[in-house]
Amino acid sequence: MGDGGAAALRLAEGTALPDVLGTGDPAAWLELDEGVRAVEWYRPPATGVGRRRSADERALLTALAAGDPLDDARLALALCHRDGRVRHRALDRVTGRPALLPLVVVRCADWAEPVRARARARLTEALDAGTAVPLAPLILRLADRHRGDFARDLLDGVLRRAPRERTAPLLASDDRAVRRFAYRLAVEEGSLSPAGLARAAAHDDDTVVRALCSDAALAAVTPATAAPVLHALLGARNPQARSAGVTALRRLGRPERAADFLADRSALVRACARYVLRQHGTDPLPWYRERCARAADPALPPGAVTGLAECGTRADAALLWPLLDHPAPGVRARAVAGLRTLDVTDVRRVRRLLDDPAPGVVREATLALLPSAAGLPDEELVRRLDPARPRWERVSAWRLLWAHGGVVRLRAAVALLGDPDERLRTRAASVVRDALRWGARTRSEPEVARLLARGRALLG
Repeated sequence: MGDGGAAALRLAEGTALPDVLGTGDPAAWLELDEGVRAVEWYRPPATGVGRRRSADERALLTALAAGDPLDDARLALALCHRDGRVRHRALDRVTGRPALLPLVVVRCADWAEPVRARARARLTEALDAGTAVPLAPLILRLADRHRGDFARDLLDGVLRRAPRERTAPLLASDDRAVRRFAYRLAVEEGSLSPAGLARAAAHDDDTVVRALCSDAALAAVTPATAAPVLHALLGARNPQARSAGVTALRRLGRPERAADFLADRSALVRACARYVLRQHGTDPLPWYRERCARAADPALPPGAVTGLAECGTRADAALLWPLLDHPAPGVRARAVAGLRTLDVTDVRRVRRLLDDPAPGVVREATLALLPSAAGLPDEELVRRLDPARPRWERVSAWRLLWAHGGVVRLRAAVALLGDPDERLRTRAASVVRDALRWGARTRSEPEVARLLARGRALLG
C-alpha cells in the first residue's frame, strides 16, 4: 500500500483531512486520488457475483445521495471515487470548502466529461488571488496531464489580474515550476524592474529562471539605469548571471570593465570578457601573458593561467612551466591543465607533481601523464597503492596503472581488492572478474595464473 492508500484508510477511519493532508504537497493529493481506489475500505474482496461494497462505502454513498451532512474527510473520499456519478455528485457539495479545492483541481482533468465540466465550473467560482497561490503547485503539476491546461489557463488569468503583492510569494516558492511560471508572468506583465530581475538572475538556483530574468533585465536596461543591474549580475555567484552582465558591458558602453573578468573562475565568463574586449579592439592575450610572467606573484589568479592556455599558443608554454612551482595549489593545477590544453607535455617535469600535497595538482598531473602511462615504472606506481597513502594518490596510481593495460592492470587490481576505499575496491573487482572470464587463454603465464588464483580467493 502506498502513501495514498494509507491516507485513504485514515480518512475512512474518521481522521480529519488537515491531519492527513496538511502539508500542501501536490504529490500527496495525486497519491490520495489513486490510493482511494486501491484500498479495502473501498473495494473489499469479491464474493462470487459482481462486486461487494464495504460498509464504509455504502454509508458514504447513502449520505451523499440523501444530502446528509458530510465532513471534508468523507467528501474527499467521494471526490476520488471510481464511479464518475459519485464524483459528479460530490462536486455539488464542495462550495465553501476551501480545504477540498485541491481535489477540485484534480477533477478538472477528470476522464469523465460531466465530472470535468462541473469541476471546472466550481474552480472558476472559487479561484481568486487568495486561493491561487496555495493551489499553484498542484495546478502546474497537473498542467502536463491530458486536459490539464484548463486549470493552468485559469490560474494565469487570475494571477494577471491580481495585485502584485498578492502574487509575490510565488516568486519565492520552493517549487521550481511555480517560480518559472511566476517569473514568466512577471516578465510579460512588466511587474518587476530591471534591477529586480537582475537580482533574481543572480540569486535563484534554477537555470531557467536565471536565464529568463537576466535576458529580461538586459532587454529593459538603459545606460541611465545600468548601475544596479550590472552590480547584481557582475557580482553574482553563478557564472550564468556574470556572463550575461559581462556581455552587456559592450552594449552599455562600458567594455573596459570586461578586463576585470579575464581571470574569472568560470570559462564561460572568461570567454565573454575576451569577446567584449576584442569587439572593442583590445587583444586580451598580452594581458594574460603579462600576468603569467609574474611566476612569483602570490596573488596570481588561477583563472589567468587557464585563460592564457585558452587563447595562447604552444610558445606560451614557456610562461606556464615556472608556475608548476607556484605557492598556490590552484595556480599549479591550472598550469598543468594549461600545458595539456596547449598539447605540451614533459613526462619528467610533470611526473614529480604526483607527489604534490594538493589533490587538485595530483589529479591534473595524472590526466597529463595518462597518454604516456606505459612509459612510467609500474613498480613505483604499485607502491603508491599502499593504503597508508592519501586516497588521491592511490586513485592517481590506479588510473595510471589501468592505462598500462594487460598484466600490469591486473596486478594493480588484485592489490586493490583489500583497499579500504569502496569505490577503488569496486573498480578493481570489475577488472579481476573480467580477467577471470578471459584468463583461461593466458594461464600459461605464471604471474597471470598466480594473480587470477589470488583474485578468485579474495573475491570468494
